Amino acid sequence: DVQLQASGGGLVQAGGSLRLSCATLGSTFDDSAIGWFRRVPGKEREKVSCISSRDGKTSYADSVKGRFTISSDNAKNTVNLQMNNLKPEDTAVYYCAVRQWATSCLDDGMDYWGKGTLVTVSS
Repeated sequence: DVQLQASGGGLVQAGGSLRLSCATLGSTFDDSAIGWFRRVPGKEREKVSCISSRDGKTSYADSVKGRFTISSDNAKNTVNLQMNNLKPEDTAVYYCAVRQWATSCLDDGMDYWGKGTLVTVSS
């Protein structure tokens, strides 16, 4: 059984930074795509960033490019999302998800989801 444990959310002022971590248990981490998604109440879920543990390729939503950095620690089966220069519009519940035997994240095609962690950015 695959489990994802997300952590690192919290309250921060605009311009500040947070680091989210997603620990994966039981997945084929070495051959997976791991992504961060976020949801604001009343809006559609947004794919924020994705990384392939196979080749290290990354992708970002336009709204976070240049501010967020995704990285993976294959030895610890963990994916981190460093979020800098946070803006109030980044406020959301952030979820990590895994798509096994894949190199890309799909909005509606992830295999496992973790519980969300709330990020609140005050202005």
